[in-house]
This record gives sequence, structure tokens and C-alpha cells, in this order.
Amino acid sequence: MTHELSELSRWIAVRQCEGREVEVTADAAERDRLAERFDLVSVESLEATVVLHRKDAVVSAEGRLHAKIVQSCAISGEDLPVSIDEALTMRFVPESEAEEASFDEEIELDADDCDEITYTGDRFDLGEAVAQSLAVAIDPYATGPNADQVRKDIGLEEPEKENPFAALKDLGN
Repeated sequence: MTHELSELSRWIAVRQCEGREVEVTADAAERDRLAERFDLVSVESLEATVVLHRKDAVVSAEGRLHAKIVQSCAISGEDLPVSIDEALTMRFVPESEAEEASFDEEIELDADDCDEITYTGDRFDLGEAVAQSLAVAIDPYATGPNADQVRKDIGLEEPEKENPFAALKDLGN
């Protein structure tokens, strides 16, 4: 994965990974750029602690992401403060190995495989992976405390659902 212009680049050399704990903390400028990238009002804080383990050229990363963001309510547009606390589990795999696996064998994906990230060369961008994890953790349909009132005011209330079996009730009489 090559993200030379990533808002949160933290390049890690594969050969320096075994047992290493890495802290990724976004500074104010990085948080501002991430807020713009993810269409947020603001990113108040973003920290991740990740422990890296390497087997040959494959690096596994496990840790935790903590963030405080302000996003817009999906209904009212009001500022909505949100705290994010997510477990991180990722695997960084050389692009060449990922391509070989996709052509040579049929593989079954499980939950761990969804966080497999390819890289080229001898390093990967842990910061960009943390940024992408933040993006996935954001609820795009989050609503604030005034959302129900706004729905009512502008006529977005869901009409009461009619029971599809109500008509059968009268057939037996």
C-alpha cells in the first residue's frame, strides 16, 4: 500500500517489527486533515497502540484505537460528539504473496482476513491503516438527541406499519 500523501503516515520497516509496540498519535494538523478526508466536523483525538509480530514478511498487528470525533447528525446536521474505542487486528502482507495466493489457490475468508493489507517493498504504513480503521468505525447514520423531533417536523416519520394479516382477521367471521 503506497500512501505517500496520507494524513497519518507512520512507516514501519518490516525487519524491525518483532514484538514491537507502536503508538500512533495524530497531531492537530493530522487530525484536521483526517476530519476533512472523512467529512467530519473535527477529530478531537486519535490514538492507537499496536503490537507487531513478524513471520517472514507477514506482519500481524493487534491493538486498540481510541478516538474522539465530532460528526454531523445524519438527520438534523447538528454536531454530534462520538467516542470510538475499537480493537485493531490487521495483517500486512507483501503484495507479491497476496497476488500469488489469489491466482494459485481458492481461499475462504474469515473475519481476520478482512483486515489484510498489502504492501510493497520493505515497509508498510501503519498510520494509514489506523486512519482506515477510524473510517470504518465511524457510523455514517449516527443521529443525535434531536433527530426524532426533526424527523417529525419535516415529515420524515415512518408511518405505522400495517399488519399484513389484519385482513385475514375478518374472514373467519
